[in-house]
Amino acid sequence: MKLRFMTVDVFTARQFGGNPLAVIVNAEGLETGQMQDIAAEFNLSETTFVLPPSEPSNTAQVRIFTPRAELPFAGHPNIGTAFVLATLGETYGRAVADPVVFEEKAGLVEIDLLKEGDAIAGARLAAPQAFVRGEEIPLDVIAAACSIDANDIETTRHQPCIAASGIPWVFAEVKTRAALAAAGPRGDVFAEHLPVDQVTGIHLYLPSDEAEADIQCRVFAPLHGVPEDPATGSANVILIGLLASLRPETDLTLTKTIAQGVDMGRPSLLHAEAEKRDGAVTGMWIGGACVRVMDGTLHLD
Repeated sequence: MKLRFMTVDVFTARQFGGNPLAVIVNAEGLETGQMQDIAAEFNLSETTFVLPPSEPSNTAQVRIFTPRAELPFAGHPNIGTAFVLATLGETYGRAVADPVVFEEKAGLVEIDLLKEGDAIAGARLAAPQAFVRGEEIPLDVIAAACSIDANDIETTRHQPCIAASGIPWVFAEVKTRAALAAAGPRGDVFAEHLPVDQVTGIHLYLPSDEAEADIQCRVFAPLHGVPEDPATGSANVILIGLLASLRPETDLTLTKTIAQGVDMGRPSLLHAEAEKRDGAVTGMWIGGACVRVMDGTLHLD
């Protein structure tokens, strides 16, 4: 079996920045175990597998794998896969229209294409499920899991907590850029206190005074084989919903530019937006640029 793949860097306008993604564009006929093995072989934070849609009105069915597990939804894999299919112009013999609609385990994911002239430059997705804020996580657990001091965690706006939209993450604000830079994941603490059936990982963030970004963040998901992620659309689209929910206004549109991956040498820039109406978060979006890196063929025995 010959499988065509393309790799792209997501949430960046230049090659070798952002978050790399491998997209298998003709995955029909693969079994789940084969998909997992291929994702482990690429060893990127995620690899996607494009299958024909169950409903002809949708663009494709997409399955998303980390090196260790399948995810029901993720951000940069959706952005990158939409970019790849739009760049190719078709999938399974059908033209790719705008907006793109993917069938995923978390539900339907609608994605708008971003263009520069006639060229596809990136994409922007809508969160597949409503924003939900869950339980709080003790400060000492977050501090130990991220190798920082509990005093480094800011609690003025919110305690560390789980929040979700298709996939759950833990969110914690830190007080200083130095604390964010010093953080690092401890897999043993994750395994004991934050297992994969409860959360995907931890998102640390703080407001930024740098010109290019309103927020700086780092994301750790070691139990999924991703010690640190260069750009995490699924977490940041939830973050913008969390921030909107914390604002006192009953109605607002909140936009933020989020920098991630800086401390890894893979700088990424994500554009997030949330709408709040009558006191409830009613929509969340995340988008950014993509660049094509490699094309190839995977040979399976």
